[in-house]
Amino acid sequence: MSPELCALLVAAAGIGLVHTLIGPDHYVPFIAMAKARGWSHVKTLWITLVCGVGHVASSVVLGSIGIAAGISLKWLELTESVRGDIAAWLLTSFGLVYLVWGLRRAFRGKTHVHRHAHPLGGEHEHQHSHQAGHAHPHEKANKNIAAWVLFTIFLFGPCEPLIPILMYPAAAESFWAVALVAGVFSVASIGTMVGVVLASTFGLRFVPMQRIQRYGHAIGGALIFLCGVAIHLGL
Repeated sequence: MSPELCALLVAAAGIGLVHTLIGPDHYVPFIAMAKARGWSHVKTLWITLVCGVGHVASSVVLGSIGIAAGISLKWLELTESVRGDIAAWLLTSFGLVYLVWGLRRAFRGKTHVHRHAHPLGGEHEHQHSHQAGHAHPHEKANKNIAAWVLFTIFLFGPCEPLIPILMYPAAAESFWAVALVAGVFSVASIGTMVGVVLASTFGLRFVPMQRIQRYGHAIGGALIFLCGVAIHLGL
């Protein structure tokens, strides 16, 4: 193994770690959805893992095709930029729609009082919520939609530094060097995603949220929306 390849492997691990940590869009959506939808740690792990694999694999496949076909790096970078714009708009749109849905759900689920008068005099009152009788069947039927939407978004989302900084330089060594560098970057990126998401969701279990629990979906949507906005602003 040449010194150049060793340096690329070290760089791949470091870039994969830092690239993920400085991009909250890599983990905030999973933390927000896990908390809002009550995902178990196992389900959160698998959804994050699958989305992470899709996120990295799309760039690996594109870079591999570009190297094999002799496509210019400039064209591949342009393609990745377009994919990034699509992913950002999808993330922003999903967050906004989920925020609005969460607010409607929160206010529809607000308990209010009904008063009933009796024919023989007197009246009684009881608390009532429109949420209990109507939302659960629909939520049960659509429980996996959020996960599929996240997977689609991450499939479009590019790993910007992978192709120009790691894969193309590794191609000067060999095909196996490209595969090795891409593999190290993938493990570092996905491992960081999973680690941050699981640590955060576990920690949130000890944070009292009873007062805002009704707004959990709205808060989750707002956080995802802000992640999308941050991408548009280049933050």
